[in-house]
Amino acid sequence: MMEITPAASVRTAVTVCLVAEARRGPFVFHTSEMPGGLAAACRAGADAGFAAIELFPADGAAAFPTSELRALLPSHGLALAAVGTGGGWVQHGFHLCHPDSAERARAREFIAGIIDSAGEFGAPAIIGSMQGRTSPAVPRAAALDLLADALDELGRRAARHAQPLLYEPLNRYETDLFNQQVVAAEWLDSRGLAHARLLCDLFHMSIEEADLAATLTALGDRLGHVHWADSNRQAIGFGHTAVEPVVAALGRIGYAGYLSAEVFPLPTAAAAARQTITSLGRQPE
Repeated sequence: MMEITPAASVRTAVTVCLVAEARRGPFVFHTSEMPGGLAAACRAGADAGFAAIELFPADGAAAFPTSELRALLPSHGLALAAVGTGGGWVQHGFHLCHPDSAERARAREFIAGIIDSAGEFGAPAIIGSMQGRTSPAVPRAAALDLLADALDELGRRAARHAQPLLYEPLNRYETDLFNQQVVAAEWLDSRGLAHARLLCDLFHMSIEEADLAATLTALGDRLGHVHWADSNRQAIGFGHTAVEPVVAALGRIGYAGYLSAEVFPLPTAAAAARQTITSLGRQPE
């Protein structure tokens, strides 16, 4: 596969899941399955050749492993690329479009805590599954108003840490709010949500977008983060995504953020990590 030479500063990240309830989820390293936990995951990520980890923490800010990360990241030469908030959905059913205002407030509080915890490490937070969806009690117009208000408040909080808020459109089976990237970007612009950037997940895009490369090119500097995943949610090269046009598009827009492997640990975690590095034209360590 083609090496990413048009944007030499693009960095690689690998996902690390701390949520035992998400052990079947698309993360390369699951600490509940690894003797040594987070320390072992950081060591494995660094040994594979990644520059950073993307963390999926449990129980929000209350259980955020701040002290561990302060020791582990520098000792392994790693950065923190981003932090997911989806544990709030997996563990508690929190989301930003819940019909109950008290539940929506809990969702915002959960996300705000992760924004602050991630911000200590110069990392952005991700809103994906916690965006929620419409319901009979919350039709689309109302849901979008709730989402916009939350992204505005939480985006301003992220900006206090000099970080964007990463908003991730999901495929149609996971949300009915926004599934296509350009539509989401235009909506963010129309609502004046200047602190939000898009997280483009190539797996979701392979379901929803007619042309991945054209979509990325159209987004330009509204692109804030990339989940580097193949069409089957395995490591790039294990599915049928045509990666060369994607690489060229990232070069055209001067993307210099992370390419983060949010993929299933198949056939093993080590193999998924190795294949991700190989897919970028680099040699595994």
